[in-house]
Amino acid sequence: MLRSRSPFRWNLFAAGMLALVVVVLAGGLMARAQEKEEPDASPFARKMKAPSLDGGVEWVNTAGPIDLKELRGKFVLLDFWTYCCINCMHILPELKKLEHAYPNEIVVIGVHSAKFENERDTQNIRDAIERHEIEHPVVNDSRHVLWNKFEVNSWPTLCVIDPEGNLVARNSGEIDFETLDAFFKKVLPYYRDNGLMKPSPPPLTGKDAGYMPPETALLYPGKVLADEKANRLFIADSNHNRIVIAKLDGTLVDVVGSGELGAADGDFKTAQFDHPQGMAFDAEKGVLYVADTENHLLRKVDLKKKQVSTIAGTGKQARLNANEFVAGAGPGKLVGRALKTPLNSPWALWLRNKELYIAMAGPHQIWRMSLARNDIGPFAGNGREDIVDGPHLPSAPYELGSSSFAQPSGLASDGKVLYVADSEGSSIRAVPFDTNQPVTTVVGTAWAPQGRLFLFGDADGQGQQVRLQHALGVAFHDGKLYVADTYNNKIKMIDPAGGTSVTLAGTLEPGKTDDPPTFDEPAGLSYAAGKLYVADTNNHAIRTIDLKSNKVATLDIRGLAPPEVKQRVAPPSFPGAIPVTLPAATLKPTDGKVRLQVDLKLPAGYKINPIAPLRYLVTAAGEAGPIDRAATGKLERIAEPAASFAIDLPAKAAGSENLEVAVAYYYCQDGNEGLCKAGSVLFKVPVTVADAGEAAAPLSFTVTE
Repeated sequence: MLRSRSPFRWNLFAAGMLALVVVVLAGGLMARAQEKEEPDASPFARKMKAPSLDGGVEWVNTAGPIDLKELRGKFVLLDFWTYCCINCMHILPELKKLEHAYPNEIVVIGVHSAKFENERDTQNIRDAIERHEIEHPVVNDSRHVLWNKFEVNSWPTLCVIDPEGNLVARNSGEIDFETLDAFFKKVLPYYRDNGLMKPSPPPLTGKDAGYMPPETALLYPGKVLADEKANRLFIADSNHNRIVIAKLDGTLVDVVGSGELGAADGDFKTAQFDHPQGMAFDAEKGVLYVADTENHLLRKVDLKKKQVSTIAGTGKQARLNANEFVAGAGPGKLVGRALKTPLNSPWALWLRNKELYIAMAGPHQIWRMSLARNDIGPFAGNGREDIVDGPHLPSAPYELGSSSFAQPSGLASDGKVLYVADSEGSSIRAVPFDTNQPVTTVVGTAWAPQGRLFLFGDADGQGQQVRLQHALGVAFHDGKLYVADTYNNKIKMIDPAGGTSVTLAGTLEPGKTDDPPTFDEPAGLSYAAGKLYVADTNNHAIRTIDLKSNKVATLDIRGLAPPEVKQRVAPPSFPGAIPVTLPAATLKPTDGKVRLQVDLKLPAGYKINPIAPLRYLVTAAGEAGPIDRAATGKLERIAEPAASFAIDLPAKAAGSENLEVAVAYYYCQDGNEGLCKAGSVLFKVPVTVADAGEAAAPLSFTVTE
């Protein structure tokens, strides 16, 4: 989300002009990385010493603060982002590809410089890191100290620091892996040829610590859809990459999707999704439509046949707006064939007659798909990220004088008007189905002469008094709008006729209590049978609000469990483990167990990193022996990592056998936990279990610096 958007930005991207560029900060000039004319010629004509990373509030997803001096010999890519921003979300998978392609040459560091007040909180940033499955370190720059040091003025912005510690390039806006890859392939040879590259493992992150998502039945559910007549509740279990179907009372009915990340069509057990969000249900046909957000697809779930199919999108993010397929065709005619038209983060759906309306968050527009004709295109919004009322569509993309939206993320309707939770503008919009009527704002910031995307807060009242903070969900019932005021952790009720707003439930403070009712970034809402159903995203739960009593409850989805998917983070192996053969030990069982005492002797000034993983694996030769085989062959983790720890093994009988104990550990200098060294050792020890034995077998190893 750029602070100031050029109407030509996306067109430049389409033309291939959004390549990474060198920036002269003093003069604000830009030039491409110069061609390499001779072996020792620097690829950058101009560069400056990079500022330090001091000034952040807290480091997240890593073991401690990171000093750029410790990263000499590697490229550092700073990603200035804020977790509300759809453009920031789009480049996260591109950065992940880059990290995997250059694991020892490039370090990506996220600099989270918040837009919204709620985004300043470190715990909320942690949730966002988990939700987006970010694998690199992130610093909370809530005071915008680093933002100002690096002279950033928009989200997302990438800053490149070379292996000598110089700031050499930057890019504002979205960018893809192919462009980044081409850039680094061009400049890396100079640093390699001149001995300036020092490849090494990246700083420790949550991935290295063996992070696995919480074992909750739901994982960051984004949207919920309740249908009273069908007695059905559909839940977008977004980070489990599946759709959960239950009765309104929580009784589990079915699960759609294997849980594996992907875009495969097929039956309920094999179909795949990628962080699905909004849904729409056709009860007559028994069909559920799903916004498969990060696949940039629309999916159809046939509940009778139990089959999933793709109905719109190509599987690749649209990098252009609607004029890609029919340029200048005029309002209401910018359409393309559904399966040949690339989409851009479809976030919410609404079904009316045989037309599917889509909150297309990426291009800041409302789209419409004709299910009868299988064509799709913009219905409202000129593609400018803003909160502006007016005619649905311009005669040309980005043209002023028509409506603008800002990351629309929720849809509801009274039959005549489509209500939109317009998240980046913290506004609720009204889009008439009659295109002769203008788009208007129910509550929000359209009235402001400027800075409309930065007017937010938490204020009930009427008209211009009302403030929301990044509202993601909206539902309509009995003349009232119910809003998931996401970053205020509240559910609010709005009278669209009078433009008034009142808080129905929740407080500014996040929580998961029913009495008093608290929420944690609720994102989806739906009404059925006297209740509001709330997707309480960061609480991994569905909550209900009884509209007569205002009582809040947490819905128990009985029988629902996390999907059985392949482990996303592979357990550490023990490559290069130093073998240590120890003398035979005779051990006396205590309470049916024998003890191995591991002692890692570290260099002076070093310590075991207390928040990095310390794991071990015990293996025993042969199929039988005195050590219980159920206790061997499994990767175990020490809960409180330390240089000295005990391993207790159940012993079933007396006897002898050979054990191997592999230990993987991280150690770092006192006061510098951001950059640690990794080590592993393989102890080989013959063991005899007997009543006349010792209390423990010493497994000692001296670690060299």
